[in-house]
Amino acid sequence: MEKRTSDKTCVIIGASHAGANCVMELRKQGWQGRIILIDADAHIPYHRPPLSKAYLSMDDGADFNPLFDKERYREEDITLKLGHTVTSVDSGSRSIILDDGTSISYDALVLATGASALIPPIEGLSACDKVRVLRNAADAKAIQSDFKAAKNKRVVVIGGGYIGLETAASLKKMGGDVRVLEREERILARVAPRELAQFFQKLHTENGVRIHTGVSVRKVRETSEGITVICTDGSTYKADFILVGTGVRPNVFLAEQMGADLENGIKVNDQLQTAVEGVWAIGDVAQFYHPRYKKWMRLESVQNAVDQAKVVASNITGSPKVYDALPWFWSDQFHVKLQMVGLSAGYTDLVVRTETDREDCFSIWYFKNNELLAVDAVNNGKAFVLGTKFVKNKTLVDKKKLGDSTIPFKPNVLMKKESNVD
Repeated sequence: MEKRTSDKTCVIIGASHAGANCVMELRKQGWQGRIILIDADAHIPYHRPPLSKAYLSMDDGADFNPLFDKERYREEDITLKLGHTVTSVDSGSRSIILDDGTSISYDALVLATGASALIPPIEGLSACDKVRVLRNAADAKAIQSDFKAAKNKRVVVIGGGYIGLETAASLKKMGGDVRVLEREERILARVAPRELAQFFQKLHTENGVRIHTGVSVRKVRETSEGITVICTDGSTYKADFILVGTGVRPNVFLAEQMGADLENGIKVNDQLQTAVEGVWAIGDVAQFYHPRYKKWMRLESVQNAVDQAKVVASNITGSPKVYDALPWFWSDQFHVKLQMVGLSAGYTDLVVRTETDREDCFSIWYFKNNELLAVDAVNNGKAFVLGTKFVKNKTLVDKKKLGDSTIPFKPNVLMKKESNVD
């Protein structure tokens, strides 16, 4: 796109981390024309990670922590259309229609439409009034309201992934009677190795959360006495409300309308542009090819959203860039902070380093032969920083020294000379 933009309009649909950061980056990188940010959520765009943590226990009337103050949007001359949904897009005329009938023309369009929680096809689940998911502020408030109103504070969490475990930890800390039901043989089965899953199972159990693995929910029955969750093995559990954390589905409705390529999200090229001219996709909804990992992927993380926002703003304003950022994530549960960098898929072996001078402080290092793929650091910011540096630079690491906690945790000590590679 040419650099003269004063007479042009860029529309961003979706105001979570990807969309909100994109509008600010557009201004920062020189977009002079109109910028319109649209979202169905009426709140000023806010931080999402605290939804499963601090937001659940905040005082009534407290507001969600904004990504940018309302004044900042005014200063940057960004038009906010909050509390509105886009009902249709016409890529031929480059225009969108809002739920109130308003038509908006665009020169560049960014889809930051995110993903929606999946509700599994369990008998009685969708009809139950006390079934919650956790994707936005309204969800957090509904869970908070249900918890306060619950006589026995009984919560059944369906799904032992990160969102389910984070919420379980928060509700337990608030005094809840919490159970987690996971149909796989262990928690975090699709996203973490057995060693890390075992640590988190022990952490939750020691803090009073009851975790049941290898358990599939067959039916949910709601009565005046509460909710009964019935599993395929015949076990039953009582609940005042249910939290479902069984994955998400990317929101591709508008992209489908326009004829964009879809495959587990909206497919984009290395500059995050869709197959539709003038349309980009970023954040949870974007399916992109990562040159480091040589595979297509869709990442649900704040880091991915923010980094993609920067790249797409650069491309829209006429300074081409490709997206190849190193992924990183985090999770907070009870007193534990887990920081993850890289992707461990395809690892052939791993090294666990335990810091004996600190409680619950260790790191897991994933290798594909001699190549370091990823690091999971538990209460260990140093391992996360060092691991990020090593993965990014493709540093060869001495596995024997790495696994020995008596050896100093320093780059010059752990780096392996190329001549020593097997």
